[in-house]
Amino acid sequence: MSSRSGAAWPLVAVFTAGYLASYLLPTVVGRLSAHLGLSPAQAGLVGSALLLSSAGAGFSLAGRVERYGARTPARAGLLLAAVGYGCAALAGSVPLVVLGVVVGGFGSGTATAVAAAGIAARRDPHRTSSLGLLTVSATAGVLYLTIPHLGGGHRLPFAAIALVALLVWPATARLGGATTAEETTSPVTGRLPHRRSGLVLAAGMLVWSMAQNALWGVSSRIGITQAGLTEVTVGAVFAAALGAGLLGVMGAGLLGARLGRAVPIGLGTVVIAASIVLSSSARDLGSFATGEVLWNAFYPVVLSYLIGLAASLDVRGRWAVLAGSASSVGVACGPLLGSVLSEEAGYPVMGLILGAATLLVAAPVTAVALHTGGRPLVPGSVRRRGGAPAALLAATTGGGLSGAVPKLGSPEQAVTELRVPALRRRRLVRSAIRTAGPDSGSGQSNAYASTSDR
Repeated sequence: MSSRSGAAWPLVAVFTAGYLASYLLPTVVGRLSAHLGLSPAQAGLVGSALLLSSAGAGFSLAGRVERYGARTPARAGLLLAAVGYGCAALAGSVPLVVLGVVVGGFGSGTATAVAAAGIAARRDPHRTSSLGLLTVSATAGVLYLTIPHLGGGHRLPFAAIALVALLVWPATARLGGATTAEETTSPVTGRLPHRRSGLVLAAGMLVWSMAQNALWGVSSRIGITQAGLTEVTVGAVFAAALGAGLLGVMGAGLLGARLGRAVPIGLGTVVIAASIVLSSSARDLGSFATGEVLWNAFYPVVLSYLIGLAASLDVRGRWAVLAGSASSVGVACGPLLGSVLSEEAGYPVMGLILGAATLLVAAPVTAVALHTGGRPLVPGSVRRRGGAPAALLAATTGGGLSGAVPKLGSPEQAVTELRVPALRRRRLVRSAIRTAGPDSGSGQSNAYASTSDR
């Protein structure tokens, strides 16, 4: 992957293109049911196929983005998304639509995996992920305001996602290429750090996302069939809800790490659970809009902290990609779960079940946030960073520099890589490196002295 320096907007653009399909899932599922003659469960199954394909792309790319570079996988993902969703928009038969959805979903997952790995490698992953969620919420909000007025059946949502993928393509020129053996200071492969915390977080994000998108996949039908609203009114409510999400993400970006990650994740999840119950039991515009707006205001906030938490577990972005892919599996199962629960038990009972599941998963995920406070040092990390081990420093300095070596569990200090052009490199000879000490004389007071260009 590229270094931590550099502009964040290409990653934000790719993140937006990858996440947009899941944000437009309610209108996609609703229009598949209304214009292709599918039952709600069948339409939900098509949405699940899209997101399962996206999750499969993430799992296949976990730990490999650094090897391939960001540019090539991002372009491949955007191309697959444009072709797949474009074919789904042009097709009139269900099998061709499903095929286009699967191809497009794999492209969305590829773009999301590249963006997640890049965000994890940045100095402040939470800020970059918040900016990405801000952008995708704004894009989806504009589409929710315009799509209901344009008609177009099932074609228009797919065409919009394909168009966004094409518009993001030029941004990939600013992404890094493949990493060569000479440019990397550590191997791409290696044991995943924080395995227990990472597995708990990935499993928690799977259930958390499943509960959220079980409601999100049927929210359009709740507004139309149970609350008695029109499609235009429901679209306006979704746009307002996504606008509240924009404010929430902006607030999360301003808040940053002042309260840590545990408080926003824990309290935000409790508010989300209450909003799910309120929205699913709504029978008029006021209760439906209140539940949707409150829910969407806190959903991206908690999601941004979850993404930042996953990114903090591994600087190479492997846990960010794996946790994001697990979340995609939950997102994929959500529409089908919501459709089945709503048909079998009704919308209010479905909301109670989903709210309880959300509350149950809040505890382990919050515990991971409390346990993991950034990127802690592990035994041997000082040596890998190029410094001396603690025992060696203590022996050579007589214990006088005990505070120079960070203790285990302390936050890792940022490391900036400096590239020196080949023509300016200085060759050091053995006589140029001397031991510093009181008996070394004034000519040897510096540990390192260059033989030329002093």
